[in-house]
Amino acid sequence: MAHGSRLVDLVQHRIEDFLTDRTAILRSISPDLAPLDAFSKRFLSGGKRFRARFCYWGWEAVSGRGGSADADLFPVVSAAAALELFHAAALVHDDIIDNSDTRRSAPSAHRLFERLHADSDWSGDAPEYGRAAAILLGDLLLGWSDELLDEGLEALPDRRAARAARIEFMRMRTEVTAGQYLDILEERAWRTRPDSEHRERAERVITYKAAKYSVEAPLAIGAAIAGASPTQLHALRAFGLPLGIAYQLRDDVLGVFGDPEVTGKPAGDDLREGKRTMLIAIARERLPAGQRSILDEVLGDPDLGRDQVRMLQQTIERCGAVDEVEALIAAHLEKATAALADAPISAGARAELEDLANAVARRAS
Repeated sequence: MAHGSRLVDLVQHRIEDFLTDRTAILRSISPDLAPLDAFSKRFLSGGKRFRARFCYWGWEAVSGRGGSADADLFPVVSAAAALELFHAAALVHDDIIDNSDTRRSAPSAHRLFERLHADSDWSGDAPEYGRAAAILLGDLLLGWSDELLDEGLEALPDRRAARAARIEFMRMRTEVTAGQYLDILEERAWRTRPDSEHRERAERVITYKAAKYSVEAPLAIGAAIAGASPTQLHALRAFGLPLGIAYQLRDDVLGVFGDPEVTGKPAGDDLREGKRTMLIAIARERLPAGQRSILDEVLGDPDLGRDQVRMLQQTIERCGAVDEVEALIAAHLEKATAALADAPISAGARAELEDLANAVARRAS
């Protein structure tokens, strides 16, 4: 069965083989493109591979063919690897949008290009060069994710299944981009929205920027490759969406309270970036007017110091917002696992998806 380390190895090898082929094209054009080669490999060398795992188990849930030879897994492993490239592209662009300095305890892509510019003593503005180059790296990874998906789908005998998987992938891209736009909109337009709408608007961002793309879409893509019936797809979506929401709610908590040594991001990074998350929406509902005004005033200040971050953390925690978010995570996790109970899927996939559900909802990074 291609789970655990075997699945991760298969996906990593597929990514490496694909990058070797594509970066050879870059090297044939100019040696000056070496940073695109190096940085693309760097951003695809690690991570938890949750999206790849959900894609595979969506396939296994329908096919029940976990014992298949590696060659027979080529379409779904390629799709899983394509999701990892898409995710890397999204992270590169997201870090530019959020002006983030780090990603996984290392410099973000635009900071790497910025450093390259400064170290090379080139003319012009180093930060501007870093942002422009990182945008192109993200675009390159995005295009490559399409190519990698298509290579896998071309090997799929069932053309109807291939088309269904491609449709799921295209819908995911649209939803993620829409969710990302709504995210940056909320950071800037929240003052013009009624307080009563903040929670609903934050949940919409969670749903489209993260929940569907992190869990539901990978499951649906894998299931489609296996030729899923409408009933099977419905059951997997009923599991994937609430789990995806729990996944992002956990991210919201970690973005404020996570240990930098574990998350690879500075403590309170979401506070400096001014993220209008569900955690913040709930805190605003619970805080008295004076404390709510202070939160609104300092949230989004990129120069927040350690003491200010700690003060905001205490304010959010003491008002009960964290406890409420934890309760929401537990409720969405319960809803997701309940959807698996009578789902028409393989027993092996059901057990593995339950384990994955607990892993993503209770993770520390």
